[in-house]
Amino acid sequence: MAENSNGNGVYVDEEEEEEEIKLKQKKQRLKETLPEVLNRIASAILFQEPADAGSLLRRIKVSVADNATLLPEASRNSARDVLIWTRRGTPFRALFVISVGTVTFVALTGLLVFMLFFLAATVNAIVISLLMSLAAAGGFLALFFAFVTAIYIGALSIAIFAISVTTFWAIVAILMITGWIGFIYTVWLVTRKSFGFAKHSLDVTGSAISSYTTARHARYQIHTNSK
Repeated sequence: MAENSNGNGVYVDEEEEEEEIKLKQKKQRLKETLPEVLNRIASAILFQEPADAGSLLRRIKVSVADNATLLPEASRNSARDVLIWTRRGTPFRALFVISVGTVTFVALTGLLVFMLFFLAATVNAIVISLLMSLAAAGGFLALFFAFVTAIYIGALSIAIFAISVTTFWAIVAILMITGWIGFIYTVWLVTRKSFGFAKHSLDVTGSAISSYTTARHARYQIHTNSK
């Protein structure tokens, strides 16, 4: 077992130092959020370090392998931070978080539907092309490939248009509903504050009138008794 001596003559085990460093790094990584992990992945892929002379594919593989295990914990940390930030604010902050989360969910759902449709159309086109290429050749095959390409591009265009329109109007509807909820809540909040202020004003006015009446009655009693 290797040992290292410092200036005071105290021997420190190198393996213990390495374990402590790894433990500190692990604790630090447990506190990382999702944007930090994604930023590290993108930085490792896009900005090549001088010591790493590998290709783009190798950088992607190494970056994903090093940081993929941190994504679940980073997601939980980000969700916990957002939840704490929401609880510390007003109901408008919670409404904002809900609206942004819903819009993001709808947008990602639309993207996922398009990717599934794109994958299904691609697999279908490849399978049909292979089957037809086994049964035909020559000019008919070239004509068939042209028709398959046209149908494939047309189907993808229709899918992009339909999914984009649906996602766009879903997001618009969510924003409109969120706006109306915020407006109604604002009106209700202002109305409640107005009623509370009016009630407080009436209480203060009633107390002032009661105090004035009591003082006047007391003066009248004193004046009557003095006679």
